[in-house]
Amino acid sequence: MNLLLDPDEPRPAWPDEGRAARGPGAGGPAGDAAAGGAGAAGAGDGEACGQAAAPARQVVRVSARPVDQTAGGRPWRPVSLDELPLRDDLRGRSPYGAPQLDVPVRLNTNENPYGPSPELVDALGKAATLAATEANRYPDREAEALRADLAYYLTPDAGFGLHTSQLWAANGSNEVLQQLLQAFGGPGRRALGFEPSYSMHRLIALATATEWVAELRAADYTLDPVAAADAVRRHTPSLVFLCSPNNPSGTSLPLEVIKAVCVAAEEIGGCMVVVDEAYAEFRRQGVPSALTLLPEQPKLVVTRTMSKAFALAGARVGYLAAHPAVVDALQLVRLPYHLSSFTQAVARTALAHADELLGTVEAVKAQRDRIVDELPTLGVRVVPSDANFVLFGEFSDQHAVWQGLLDRGVLVRDLSLPGWLRVTAGRPNETDAFLDALAEVLTQRPGLLAVSGGAPAHHGG
Repeated sequence: MNLLLDPDEPRPAWPDEGRAARGPGAGGPAGDAAAGGAGAAGAGDGEACGQAAAPARQVVRVSARPVDQTAGGRPWRPVSLDELPLRDDLRGRSPYGAPQLDVPVRLNTNENPYGPSPELVDALGKAATLAATEANRYPDREAEALRADLAYYLTPDAGFGLHTSQLWAANGSNEVLQQLLQAFGGPGRRALGFEPSYSMHRLIALATATEWVAELRAADYTLDPVAAADAVRRHTPSLVFLCSPNNPSGTSLPLEVIKAVCVAAEEIGGCMVVVDEAYAEFRRQGVPSALTLLPEQPKLVVTRTMSKAFALAGARVGYLAAHPAVVDALQLVRLPYHLSSFTQAVARTALAHADELLGTVEAVKAQRDRIVDELPTLGVRVVPSDANFVLFGEFSDQHAVWQGLLDRGVLVRDLSLPGWLRVTAGRPNETDAFLDALAEVLTQRPGLLAVSGGAPAHHGG
């Protein structure tokens, strides 16, 4: 949950409080409350394009001590966000965020619902304690031990032995994506994506002054290899972003699509092809990973995260596999000592307990498949998923359904995809609560269910 100032506790006024220029996302309590938890898109690794308005976040009592209105007897000069020399292309945008509400069932951010065992908690604590004994020293700048462990972990999915030099790690897959855009994007360069998909591809491109162009996926959220390759030839990007499994749909990409995009990328003189596999561990039996294509595609990059399957969202660990030359390029733009000793220690400990952590994946997949099977009995459409979430609809007012579920203690995701919502697969009791709540909402307001027989609507925002 977010920490907001308790409105009942006296506090000094913010210097620019109440100014018209201060709006959602402007920072501070006034901006936070106005934003209501809404952002430009999703929340956390793996969130999708679009963000519906959300109610104000829960208030938690904290000490109300913002910047004092005076400093040494001198008043602070009022200033609003609009008065700062912000980049023009960032004006009018909202921060990336999502509702974080204290409700009984939270199924909106694609987290793994299973926490670490007491034994793993103890192991993680010991690893952090050991790292603390050398906290006065900078961490291993190259994170070589962690990268070696990641290479070993990915080898079965790749089908060949990966080497430390082919792996790179950072603070969540978002930092990995940012480094890729810093190295291969930037002013005068273009990135291509296929929407609706993970909105941070677009947002980080904009943040790095990289032009963003988007093509729409097919109505069923799939990509045709010929159409995808043609888009690369027409837009001549420096980077292409593919998402498999895709968010918000959960659909995986056939290797033929990735191969076709790589061929087209070479035809235009070569560009980086980034396949975001944040949810790869949840894919169904027989769905291959893009890792298998790395030996033949030197400009292919496969990104992953430890936030989802490893239930390590709080540690912020993302990584990629690519040609060693790609890793060399990222080291030109990464910040010095970007990955702390504590992060590296926790990530290595989690990898050492991979069997335990990944043991929860099958339980999550079972609940995902249960949701896919049971929602149609309520007259609700679903999109087949290879991730740990399900896109479902079709509603005449998806936000009313979202609110109805929230009123019953169940938080799902409204991504501003007209008629559609997304639910994370949780524990069995959470699935029970979700299905019961949805049945009650639709029974009380049957007009919300407006199945047209059509395909899911597109939304690029």
